[in-house]
Amino acid sequence: MVVGGASGIGKACVDAFVREGAGVAVWDISSDVESVTERGAAEGRSVDIADESAVRSAVEATELRIGPIQHVVHAAAIGSGKLGFPFTCLQPSDWARVLDVNISGMVNVAHAIAPGMVDRCEGTMVFVASVAGQIGSPTDPPYSASKAANINFAQVMAKDLASSGVRVNTVCPGMVKTPLNKSVWKSWNDRQTPEQQLDYDEWAAEKIRQLVPLGRWQQPEDVADMIVFLSSARASQVTGQTINVDGGYVMHS
Repeated sequence: MVVGGASGIGKACVDAFVREGAGVAVWDISSDVESVTERGAAEGRSVDIADESAVRSAVEATELRIGPIQHVVHAAAIGSGKLGFPFTCLQPSDWARVLDVNISGMVNVAHAIAPGMVDRCEGTMVFVASVAGQIGSPTDPPYSASKAANINFAQVMAKDLASSGVRVNTVCPGMVKTPLNKSVWKSWNDRQTPEQQLDYDEWAAEKIRQLVPLGRWQQPEDVADMIVFLSSARASQVTGQTINVDGGYVMHS
């Protein structure tokens, strides 16, 4: 099951799992989610993950339709839509919806799905976080803080569920051309004087030159390939890990 699978990295994950022959259920708040069946997914379902009761109902309906959920990819997230540098440019009210979707949404999905995996003594979860959750990126503080929480809670789950054979990992994309990334550019660009504004491709090229050692954008498919690997038996000894797909932007010893 891919949560947030109608666009961006989630969409790439759906396509990658379909190529592997998996039966894929797709959740997204977008009404376009039902069209994923045209790409080979088993079903598409519109779900607001910030609504706990909606998530529990959707799990029941999804499992009734396609059977027990064996692998979860959680790629649903939003930003504040505002440039948060310095953070005092934001108001406390700018945080609530971001934290509700990005943290509570993750929690709702995990609580609804983990018990079934524990009962079956198998399953994987991969949560899409961000390098912004590791470096305190000032671009969008609510988003960065929520991604740090995603990483931490995934580690908590990995420890709690390991004895049941359930693996939990986090993948952190770097610079990926997605609708969310473009919204970050827009919030930055709107704050610039007319002579300082850049179009999206100019802004992106400058970011790549400054930040990414490999010197190129990561593609949604690059992230999806890592997620498919982590969900597979080839990664049977990998749990509780935070793996960056970022062209070398963040390096850990």
